[in-house]
Amino acid sequence: MINVRALVSLALAGLISVVVAAPARADLTAFVGANTTPANRQVRGFSAGFGLLIVAGEFEYADTADDLTALVPSLKTGSGNVLLQTPVAFFGVLPYVTTGVGFYSESLGPRTDQGLAYNTGGGVKISLVGPLRVRVDYRVFKLGSGALYSPAHRIYAGLNLKF
Repeated sequence: MINVRALVSLALAGLISVVVAAPARADLTAFVGANTTPANRQVRGFSAGFGLLIVAGEFEYADTADDLTALVPSLKTGSGNVLLQTPVAFFGVLPYVTTGVGFYSESLGPRTDQGLAYNTGGGVKISLVGPLRVRVDYRVFKLGSGALYSPAHRIYAGLNLKF
């Protein structure tokens, strides 16, 4: 026999959770910047993120070119990150802090080192028009013990599309 009271309670709980739940948000960023360790080199990459009101997650990939004349290695990173951000933008600026873990590959000539990379940083997403924003970010990467240069510092700016 169906318990009508339990069925009504379940339907109300479902309705309340749909009405009260914050919508999930997502964004994509394409960026260019500089890896400043041990010398300035161009870095390019992208990230894809998702989140609720304050907590967000993202996957990020970045590729830093080498400089063989200065004996500076290339660096590729891929990481999963957690972002803590303000629930609303202040005057069009949404600040955040982030940390994450992933993998890196550092190469200089025939020498290659790979391993885990931990990162910590922060930045802002600045509203331009509609869903388009500028993202400015600074990260510090702690690379594995075989890396030539650790920690590695990176700063970038990019276009961010929220949806």
